[in-house]
Amino acid sequence: MKKKLPDLIIGDLKINPPIIQGGMGVRVSKSSLASAVSNTGALGVIASVGLGHEVDSEIDYEKSSADALKGEILKAKAKTNNPIGVNIMVALTNYDSLVRVCVENNVDVIISGAGLPLKLPQLTAGSKIKIVPIVSSGRAANIICTNWSRKYNRLPDAIVVEGPLAGGHLGFSRDELVANISLENIVIEVIDVANNFGKNIPVIAAGGIFDGKDIARFLKLGASGVQMATRFVCTYECDASMAFKETYLKAKKEDVMIIDSPVGLPGRVIKNKFVKRILSGEKIKFKCPYKCLRTCDVANVNYCIADALVNSAKGDMEKGFAMCGQNAYRIDKVISVKELIDELVSEAKKEI
Repeated sequence: MKKKLPDLIIGDLKINPPIIQGGMGVRVSKSSLASAVSNTGALGVIASVGLGHEVDSEIDYEKSSADALKGEILKAKAKTNNPIGVNIMVALTNYDSLVRVCVENNVDVIISGAGLPLKLPQLTAGSKIKIVPIVSSGRAANIICTNWSRKYNRLPDAIVVEGPLAGGHLGFSRDELVANISLENIVIEVIDVANNFGKNIPVIAAGGIFDGKDIARFLKLGASGVQMATRFVCTYECDASMAFKETYLKAKKEDVMIIDSPVGLPGRVIKNKFVKRILSGEKIKFKCPYKCLRTCDVANVNYCIADALVNSAKGDMEKGFAMCGQNAYRIDKVISVKELIDELVSEAKKEI
């Protein structure tokens, strides 16, 4: 029998290889990517943010988002018999609605960050959904575990620890990013927190994990698995446009940079003409029919990040940009999800 990597056990789910494909909005990880990942035994994840139609004031954005998420869940389930996850950002104004869609359609795992998902146990009560918060510190993990234990008599089914090299919006200040905080140290902190609650809560390392050597390093450190997003962009099955993928393939190390997002958090992106425009202070006209993020200061921002990310996912890079992890520039080809997983597992097994 060929030696396997250790199982990632999330409640009664067994994930092997112990890899979670990170949720990538807007419209980058939908049913195509998620189902392909899950078919390998890893956990595929649909990003719920921004799935609703480009809307005007006559359309109900909450309903269109809920309908679109349901559609993606059903399409993913039609393509795989393995578990499927959904990533839902706490900062979304339609957070409760999206969680309800997951409950009604029997999603296996909800992964939730961009804020503390303190009421997630209440929203999923009575379901079999595994609930997994994303944190960027031991302190945040302790707050969630303490709150859930006291209010709902339950603990997370797993915890994702996202470090400063991750893609998208980051749970760190600019000063913390400059200080180059170590993901290894945060993972150890969160493992200690998990152990203090007397339950074997799997801790999953995320942010900057690129190859099998990285996977092996965190498994040896005591993590139960890893979450990876950036590596899955340049796969055939990824839902983003080819133009979006080519942005990764053409990126140089110096093109990967941090910007201040309209949602009030730093974000890691690949520099292009659109990024240069917003960094210059140019105000790009937009309407705000979405009202999608609680933290967006609509009156004072110079562009709509929802519009920018929808445009880029569709391939219009002149009107948007690609978010990415720190190592995006290291990707040099488009391959299948199966090829990528096989490569990662082979590298990890050699290291272990």
